Amino acid sequence: MSDAMSNGEQQTILLTGVNGQVGFELARSLQGLGKVVALDRARLDLGDLDQVRRVVRDVKPSLIVNPAAYTAVDKAESDIEVAMRANGEAPGVLAEEAKRLGAALIHYSTDYVFDGTKEGVYVEDDAVNPQNVYGKSKLAGEQAIAASGCDHLIFRTSWVYGTRGKNFLLTMLRLGAEREELSVVADQFGAPTWANTIAALTANVLAQTRGKDQEWWNRTSGVYHLTASGSTSWHGFAEAIFGLSDLPKKPNVKPIPASAYPTPAARPANSRMSGAKLRDVFGLEAPDWRDALALCMAR
Repeated sequence: MSDAMSNGEQQTILLTGVNGQVGFELARSLQGLGKVVALDRARLDLGDLDQVRRVVRDVKPSLIVNPAAYTAVDKAESDIEVAMRANGEAPGVLAEEAKRLGAALIHYSTDYVFDGTKEGVYVEDDAVNPQNVYGKSKLAGEQAIAASGCDHLIFRTSWVYGTRGKNFLLTMLRLGAEREELSVVADQFGAPTWANTIAALTANVLAQTRGKDQEWWNRTSGVYHLTASGSTSWHGFAEAIFGLSDLPKKPNVKPIPASAYPTPAARPANSRMSGAKLRDVFGLEAPDWRDALALCMAR
């Protein structure tokens, strides 16, 4: 635990992936918690492990927040080495450097570490069994962070969307303006989670870490599920999007099974994750996915 965090001085926060969906929101939500050094891929590329190490040593942060990742899920199936380096090895390097500095690492993972066969909601210590390269690479990152022994919080999230980047919301709005009918998978379930929700909850957690001693970090470090409350299918998500959209003519959204829409990477049928641990440890509850979607689209 760094001195800056324990004695109330302004801490330096290293934020990766500032141009990504979550990174963009974090750059705003972390203001006021310290001096934020927000870097894009040109200045910190997770694919370049030497650069990752060098940047951390130059910045000397007391807190590293890492939303950057290789997120092209289907492309990862043929891009295994690149995905593993960015999602598996780079978080391990960040963790090693955090440990060396006495800094804490905040990292983001995914519902894809699970195989999706569980009946109910997943809790943090359920068995992991990723079914695609992306999920395997993200799990490798989780494991490397835990193995480093650094102070850390890993937030697993799901179905992330926002007003920028590539995501389901923007894809639906684009296709809905072009087509009269869309076919959307109706037998995969999860919680659509607004990038802004992730950033706001992260900032709230980090405000709570100020001044905490090593015993607190020893007790609290680990994995937490951070998704919107409630759940739906991709089809239900699409219908909610069009229900809130101002498209002059809304498309007919036809439910289809995942088997009718094969993708290179297998997706879990059940991505629902419990938010109980986040609530018990930090007193935080994410808004319902519908409420967050309405707020996002009102923007």
